[in-house]
Amino acid sequence: MPELPEVEALVQDLRGRLVGRAISRVDLTAFSALKTFDPPLHALHGTLVDDVTRHGKFLDIDASGVHLVIHLARAGWIRWRDEVPALPARPNSKNPLAARVVIDDPDLDVQPGLDITEAGTRKGLAIYVVRDPQEVEGVARLGPDPLSDDFTIEVLADILQREGRKQVKGVMRMQSIIAGIGNAYSDEILHAARMSPYKPASSIEGDELQTLYDAVRGTLGDAVRRSSGLAASELKGEKKTNLAVHGKAGEKCPVCGDVVREVSFADSSLQYCATCQTGGKPLADRRTSKFLK
Repeated sequence: MPELPEVEALVQDLRGRLVGRAISRVDLTAFSALKTFDPPLHALHGTLVDDVTRHGKFLDIDASGVHLVIHLARAGWIRWRDEVPALPARPNSKNPLAARVVIDDPDLDVQPGLDITEAGTRKGLAIYVVRDPQEVEGVARLGPDPLSDDFTIEVLADILQREGRKQVKGVMRMQSIIAGIGNAYSDEILHAARMSPYKPASSIEGDELQTLYDAVRGTLGDAVRRSSGLAASELKGEKKTNLAVHGKAGEKCPVCGDVVREVSFADSSLQYCATCQTGGKPLADRRTSKFLK
């Protein structure tokens, strides 16, 4: 799933490609992906792209005051194409294409564009056409952005105390609490902080609070810097290459050499290093045994 660093890199890449160019048309091929009806999709036709920004993990293309807001969900992605077919894209259940944004450039003999795709059978990709991004419920309820200047250590402390005995792993990835951090980077942040994913949020104070804050800013900031300047086609590989524990179950921890372990849930999993994060004590997998603290 694309998280804050990948979406930020997409913003930078698309801003350079789109700003000042006109949207010729938008072809919708997965009708369930469009979540709004007013303004209609064709309100984007003939508009000029003014900016590309991000709200948490939501991508926002501002075109003459009409906003095309995209949430890529678990398996969505955006691919730039130097040339798209002249004929409008058609619905095809075997094709991952959900929508295509066609760009009108009078200096070119062909039309470039964006393909918005979603792999797999579980469909969560969401496309919104709105006059204000705050009309999107998911955007309106976002918590603070962890890389903004307003996200101070005091803000993090207030969040942790407010969430009480909730596990810090769940707090870190809840978008209404902190925007942009998902399953992967919450694993990476907690590994960098040498902190158990099951640690109660309100128990994190003093030096541990500073360590966690530094891990949030450092892990995300480093990922953004590594991704900056990369094309959309390179971002997935960059992310996977630089993860320390997420998705690395059974491999060696790059810090201590212990095996990276996993806890599985109904529709997700977390990865961690017992030596680095839990004092050498493996966490119980909820599928097979009682919860261990």
